[in-house]
Amino acid sequence: MIAKFLLVALFGLSTSAFAEAEAPARELPDFTGLVEREGPSVVNISTVQSGNAATERAFPGMPNIPEDDPFFEFFRRHMQPHGGMPRDFESRSVGSGFIISSDGYILTNTHLIDGADEINVKLTDKREFRAKLIGADRKTDIALLKIDATGLPKVTQGDPNQMKVGEWVVAIGSPFGFENSVTAGIVSAKGRSLAQENFVPFIQTDVAINPGNSGGPLFNMNGEVVGVNSQIYSRTGGFMGLSFAIPIDVARDISNQLIASGRVSRGRIGVLIQEITKELAESFGLPKPAGALVASVQKGGPADKAGIQARDVILKFDGKTVNSSGDLPRIVGSTKPGTKVQMQVWRNGSTKELTITVDELPEDEKPAARSGKRGKMPDAANRIGLSLIELTSDQKKELETESGLLVEDMVPGIASRAGVRPGDVILSINNQDVKTVDQFNQLLNKVEKGRNIALLVKRGDTATFITMKMNGENK
Repeated sequence: MIAKFLLVALFGLSTSAFAEAEAPARELPDFTGLVEREGPSVVNISTVQSGNAATERAFPGMPNIPEDDPFFEFFRRHMQPHGGMPRDFESRSVGSGFIISSDGYILTNTHLIDGADEINVKLTDKREFRAKLIGADRKTDIALLKIDATGLPKVTQGDPNQMKVGEWVVAIGSPFGFENSVTAGIVSAKGRSLAQENFVPFIQTDVAINPGNSGGPLFNMNGEVVGVNSQIYSRTGGFMGLSFAIPIDVARDISNQLIASGRVSRGRIGVLIQEITKELAESFGLPKPAGALVASVQKGGPADKAGIQARDVILKFDGKTVNSSGDLPRIVGSTKPGTKVQMQVWRNGSTKELTITVDELPEDEKPAARSGKRGKMPDAANRIGLSLIELTSDQKKELETESGLLVEDMVPGIASRAGVRPGDVILSINNQDVKTVDQFNQLLNKVEKGRNIALLVKRGDTATFITMKMNGENK
């Protein structure tokens, strides 16, 4: 005690500081009670897929050859190490899910059950059930299953919006098939936007998630489900400290729609958007880089009818602030089709209020992809390393565009370094719409060495400008 008062006198330390220093260190959280209570609501999901789809999953390099073709047997025998795959080959996968209602509704990931011929659910009490697929949504990676059982333990839904970065969370699942494995960590970030994932504001955690955890629940310390474990970022295929979960409110909205109608309805307004950078904000006179820049407007679509123009910056939609371009698809998608809403845009240095009627996003809308139905055969790679083909009428309809060229193939060079990928659709070059490969190459050849070019590229549901400098021929 004497030493304590001497230190206070010598160094001016307060007695309260000593009280804090002398207090026992805060204990780490105890997860045992949470696991005992909530563990029985977590299930193991296994799927069986047979036929050509299973062959492709197991041997992705195998050509799509009919089984009665003489070459089918050759590839079947020589594309796997032990020389000989039974014709009734089956692909199996294992993952996780959790019970959301005592009468047998179960949430999991779409990618886990996609294409499955058989879905089996195993409970912690060792009972097994054949599950029925109620519906699945690829855009959010949420699937809803149903088993014939009652009185089941179910989870309690939490509120992801109340979570704080840094708080503890727990995952339960079947990594690599090890059932009912428990891992814990903290919330690393909220509202993460991932490439090609426009409708989910992901929860990022450092919880150990591995193959087999897909579809399992993410719990807060109150034992409430706050997310559905879905993805990891990895260069090895295993956990590297970056895991992503779908917020439970997003997942439950999807499941409620699937229960009610067997399908998911989303709003759309018919614009291609991109992120506002600091440089773009300055050029548009915006006080800060926020909002969604409209790259193009679908002719005759809801945005066109409402008076939205290319180069407008959407700042608010239905009273909700659009902080970044990734916010807009989620806000619009969650708006009921047919609803009239107010939106605020930035145009020519000032804000403008517009009224728009939200349309419905086609259920199976997908970007143009390689298929048997093509326009012209690909030309040789051009100055920037791209092999382009013209869009077919079906692809134009699917993409809702009157022009554009599909990147069919590419060689390493200027365009690949700038971020262009096979499957992208180039809508314009230096603000000139392109309809034919010859037109694109003529415009490209006019660009002098050392000058910048800007390609308007559509990828998935979004469009962006990709810039690159012509340093000569493709090198």
